[in-house]
Amino acid sequence: MVQERAARVERRLSAILAADVAGYSRLMHNDEEATHAKLTALLTEAIAPAIAEHDGRIVKNTGDGFLAEFPSAVEAVRAAIQFQNRVKELTIDDAEAKRIAFRVGINIGDVIVEPNDIFGDGVNIAARLEGIAKPGGICISSAAHDQVRGKVGVGFADLGEQNLKNIALPVRAYAPQLSAPPPAVSFLNIAGGFPFGQWTGRGLRRARVGLTMAFLLLVAGGGLGFWYIRWGEPQLLNHRLSIVVLPFTNLSNESEQEYFAEGVAGDLSADLSRIEDSFVIAPSTARAYKNVDARRVGRELGVRYILDGSLRRTESIVRINARLIDARTGAEIWSERFDGDWSKSMQLQDVITGRLARRLDLELTNQESRDAEVARPNSPDAVDLAMRGWAVLNRPYSREQLARSRAFFERALQIDPGYPKALVGLADTLAMDVNYRWTDTPADALRRAENAVGQVLSQFPSDAMAHFVKGEIQRSKGRDVEAAVGEYMTAIAINPSLAPAHGALGAAKIRVGRSAEAFAPLQMAIQLSPRDPLLSTWYFYVCHAHSHLAHYDEAIDWCSRSIAVNPFWIAYADLAAANALTGHEHEAHAAVAELRRLRPNYTVALWLQDGSGWSDNVVFLAEFQRITEGLRKAGLPD
Repeated sequence: MVQERAARVERRLSAILAADVAGYSRLMHNDEEATHAKLTALLTEAIAPAIAEHDGRIVKNTGDGFLAEFPSAVEAVRAAIQFQNRVKELTIDDAEAKRIAFRVGINIGDVIVEPNDIFGDGVNIAARLEGIAKPGGICISSAAHDQVRGKVGVGFADLGEQNLKNIALPVRAYAPQLSAPPPAVSFLNIAGGFPFGQWTGRGLRRARVGLTMAFLLLVAGGGLGFWYIRWGEPQLLNHRLSIVVLPFTNLSNESEQEYFAEGVAGDLSADLSRIEDSFVIAPSTARAYKNVDARRVGRELGVRYILDGSLRRTESIVRINARLIDARTGAEIWSERFDGDWSKSMQLQDVITGRLARRLDLELTNQESRDAEVARPNSPDAVDLAMRGWAVLNRPYSREQLARSRAFFERALQIDPGYPKALVGLADTLAMDVNYRWTDTPADALRRAENAVGQVLSQFPSDAMAHFVKGEIQRSKGRDVEAAVGEYMTAIAINPSLAPAHGALGAAKIRVGRSAEAFAPLQMAIQLSPRDPLLSTWYFYVCHAHSHLAHYDEAIDWCSRSIAVNPFWIAYADLAAANALTGHEHEAHAAVAELRRLRPNYTVALWLQDGSGWSDNVVFLAEFQRITEGLRKAGLPD
């Protein structure tokens, strides 16, 4: 009898918002009909519009509250701030005994999805956080706080570790420091006599100001947001990586592709919001600026960069063109084209979004680094220096490049010792020095790296890049590479577009003796970022996995590709061994000559020493020994 296969459970990573009415039972006891009518009105006028505007959905109503799901924590918190302020406006004249106030809890978690509900620990934590929020307030988990810090225009009070009912481990909680909503400033055209724009602490709507004005506004939450408004044109001054992703133009006029184009733009906005210090305009606002002049978009939304593009389908092929524009000048900074199989449109959307997000992260970092060097060549701040460090680190690895990058991070940390972007960058350079045997003091380098990344994860446990770098540290140790696998998988769960984490996961799979499992994550890294600075490294690891599996013809092919992109000493080792083991003596000797040119006096003994440091897994070491015999056969001295 054939056993039926269990149905696949749909899961996804979501931002979960749970809300209820404080004192609901008391309010209903005192006046059922009035309470019900008021609650219905607030849900219709304040809550549903805010959730829809921020791309959320109400999963279900719970009588005295509701459960909502969002694609990002940033949008969930923005929606919560918006509707809490609106609810206060609509209830300000109500008697205190009859006033409705919501409590809100927000968390990020992996949820089980059903048509009319979502389940999981992430949902339970959001509900428990809602229970400890103050009436009219919001309480978020540390996982959500890591994603929204510096991106929603409010400060947060650290509530410390909270022991929540039926939750096994304490959860660190934060409360946005909400104040009364700032008064809306209406701009009137004196000649025409009608309102044509409104500014609140969140954003500018229909800005067509007929007067020259300058304002310093206090945004909700006590955080200062500095805006200069001239002829209705605000410029945000406290975010360096500010961007709006405009809806992609559908050139084929097919409704199915219209949804696909909007989905790509929405997913990109969510992915870009994960970049530290970024400010990303919500897709709901971006849609109003389709086909608008770039410089006007930049002026009215206060962003530095604009991403737009187009989509065209021809038979089974979808072609997407994307471009990054400098909003100050309207000049195109970068463009990219992607082709994909329309029959795999769902996977295609994920790949395109991930590829664009990685490429944009690299391009934006490089652009900001260049601008900082021009604008502040003699007085860089910690952010400038960290940007420069990452711009150097985002290049093919070399000993000199890592040293230069590390120097920038160390200078940044002299100015701001706790700056996360510099701490993670410093840890990455130190781990890579150990991994590639470019340091004479590996133990000291790893201690420094662990200390740096530990500082970041203690404050921001959901920082994907920090988890990736922690994995690099574990992989460099060689003793517990399984721990590295876990860190890479955590980083990917937080940010599926993080191509370096996919590539490193493939490398780690080789070192834990599961080389056959290395190809999928390595191919994903290559697919996500086919022009990445790490491309030659990923090609090498595909070669190395084939070498470990005795697929020598494939190893020769992939190591040759790696060398063609960027000649790297270790690729010549595998190339030499694979050629020797397939009887290509001339090619094997030529590869050894190149290996010893890049690593003078390199020997089989050094190769074995490197291998024993990379992993103590018995399967890995047995496969590694086969490559060693190939190197001897290729003529590498003992």
